Amino acid sequence: MDDISPQLRDFVLFCAQRRSPEWPAIYDEMTRVAGRKLFQGLGYKDLKQLGLSFSLSGMDKTIQLVKQVTSQNHQ
Repeated sequence: MDDISPQLRDFVLFCAQRRSPEWPAIYDEMTRVAGRKLFQGLGYKDLKQLGLSFSLSGMDKTIQLVKQVTSQNHQ
């Protein structure tokens, strides 16, 4: 997880600033932003290629990614 792409990191931070960095509010915001391609035109497929999954099977990884990005931003 230490090799998060800068674009993916910025996507998570963008969503956290729009709503809340707390789970599940940030998940709702990330899906909203991805569905409307509000961040640099990135949609679900683009974000999946960067390493972000919205699937139930990838939820643990997504939660850890969000925690890592938002905790680094608060340091």
